[in-house]
Amino acid sequence: MHIIELKISDKVYEKFIWLLSKFSKEEVEVISENQDFNSDKTYLQAELDQINTGEASFVSQDDFEKRLNKII
Repeated sequence: MHIIELKISDKVYEKFIWLLSKFSKEEVEVISENQDFNSDKTYLQAELDQINTGEASFVSQDDFEKRLNKII
């Protein structure tokens, strides 16, 4: 079985889902991405962009532990 990812226009989305519904589950299964996945993906991409552009700030393991101990 193959998995593909598509972007579907709002204009044809309902028709496309209707077409897919004509197939059995063994032939075609619609797998939806949930909103949490999309928001996590966006957040992580922004973090990676900051690292790649040199805008990210980092802390040492020791500083992290000190900050964590203050919070706890």
